[in-house]
Amino acid sequence: MAVESKTFQVEGMSCMHCVHAIKTAVGSLPGISKVEVDLMGKKAEVTFDPAQVDTRSIIEKIVEAGYEVA
Repeated sequence: MAVESKTFQVEGMSCMHCVHAIKTAVGSLPGISKVEVDLMGKKAEVTFDPAQVDTRSIIEKIVEAGYEVA
């Protein structure tokens, strides 16, 4: 299993609930091995298996959770 890490700029986060919402949403996708969310830096770093999930699906999950990806 080859893994990749990608950092997404996330707009609209204001509290730890936002951090948890993004971690839960993205973490529910298949192939996700790690989700780190930096509230102050407005970013999410996701480690995933590109054979199981693509970046578009990750972005869609963040948007579905109510946030914007820059």
